[in-house]
Amino acid sequence: MSREMYNEIDLAKININVEPPTEEPGRQYYFMAKCCKWVKDFEQKNGRRPTACVTTFGCQMNARDSEKLAGILEKAGYQLIDNEKADFVIFNTCTVRDNANQRVYGRLGELGGHKRRNPGMKIALCGCMMQEPEVIEKLRKSYSFVDLVFGTHNIYKFAELLYASHEAEGMVVDIWKDTDKIVEDLPAERKYPFKSGINIMFGCNNFCSYCIVPYVRGRERSRKPEDILEEIRRLVADGVVEVMLLGQNVNSYGKNLDNPITFAQLLREVEKIDGLKRIRFMTSHPKDLSDELIEVMAQSEKICRHLHLPLQSGSTRILERMNRRYTKEQFLELAQRIRDRIPDIAITTDIIVGFPGETPEDLEETIDVVRRVKFDNAFTFIYSKRTGTPAAAMEDQVPKEQVKQGFDRLLKTVQDTARSQVAKYEGRVMEALIEEITEKGNSVEKSQPTENGEVMEKEHSGGESVSMVTGRLSNNTIVHVPGDASLIGKTVKVSLDECHGFYYIGHCV
Repeated sequence: MSREMYNEIDLAKININVEPPTEEPGRQYYFMAKCCKWVKDFEQKNGRRPTACVTTFGCQMNARDSEKLAGILEKAGYQLIDNEKADFVIFNTCTVRDNANQRVYGRLGELGGHKRRNPGMKIALCGCMMQEPEVIEKLRKSYSFVDLVFGTHNIYKFAELLYASHEAEGMVVDIWKDTDKIVEDLPAERKYPFKSGINIMFGCNNFCSYCIVPYVRGRERSRKPEDILEEIRRLVADGVVEVMLLGQNVNSYGKNLDNPITFAQLLREVEKIDGLKRIRFMTSHPKDLSDELIEVMAQSEKICRHLHLPLQSGSTRILERMNRRYTKEQFLELAQRIRDRIPDIAITTDIIVGFPGETPEDLEETIDVVRRVKFDNAFTFIYSKRTGTPAAAMEDQVPKEQVKQGFDRLLKTVQDTARSQVAKYEGRVMEALIEEITEKGNSVEKSQPTENGEVMEKEHSGGESVSMVTGRLSNNTIVHVPGDASLIGKTVKVSLDECHGFYYIGHCV
């Protein structure tokens, strides 16, 4: 973990005996100081600091939000742990699919039992799921032991809400329907010291018929470019060499600013930052991906050779029902333009199988796109009804058996094309950013990886063991190489010796 601080504000110097400031983020630092006083009182009474656990469900934007929640908790004096038997547990929720909600309810049931045995414990819920009125109603009725509930628009108020939950009896609920407010200058606790996500915009204006996100995250709101650039400069000064620019649809960044700017123009400015080695971004909507962006990527030495471009379906008829606003032919033509201008790029995608009204012929159209584009990887999903979306009300839902057969066929095609795409790098020397010690132990035999990319612990026949580390290429492919923790966070040249489906075993050169 790496602590990320803004302005290194000393909470001890904040007068908490006066009225709180009205301006942000000063108001939140005031409440962090109030929480700090509460923590000190707890420590004096119990002989230890209170513990806190942040659990994340969902996307990279949620992961970045969780880093801020963790940073605020640590700034207030909590000890962060990975155990949900902590004194304070917060779930940062996702609501893209209904089963994500069910997972949260299941975990809440377990926490409720623990809280009955430890009545001093506090439980909080935040994130997209909390923006649904029926969820709040269910929490009040069936999970009244939850102490704090807030949504996506007011996550920056966490310090204030945390203090309110300490002072209040019963559940504190603070949900906003919408906002144009953006507050970012708050502490964060990064998972990796050498890379970080950066929120560049919030919300979505696309209203795909299967998606709940615009309803729970609100309309598109872009951060000012100068604020984004300043945040990245601070991160680089703190040791970050790779940033991931995050938004529901980064290609529409900047349209709603007082001084409009394109995403491609923002990337040009980010690239100028000294010390920054890699730039990633997601997610891109095909309808908004411009020739200007393709050109900026082609010319860049820092933008990674990886583009996540969700297809969702290869059938123009289904794409229209999904409200995706492009056709199969337009997607194929866009993918070809990208490949022509950036030959070494890896293109990954998302695909939904079993959308209402999908026929076997529609699925064939999707499989045709997979074969023609040759995606380097694809996240394939079986459609599930999402209450509150237009697609959930469509009558022609696809039978489960048909969906399962279609999903299996698509998955096999995706795996075959992805393997051939990844395999073409075998024997090449490329740069990898070393991210962590390889899973499954420190000593591994390099010729014994498992199918999912983990490398099993195994000694050589002579008793000699090999320590392995895991790196990521610019094109997002994983490679395992001999090495130790001293390489973590460094960019090294590696030889890609053996391709194992979706990852490589290699060595540093």
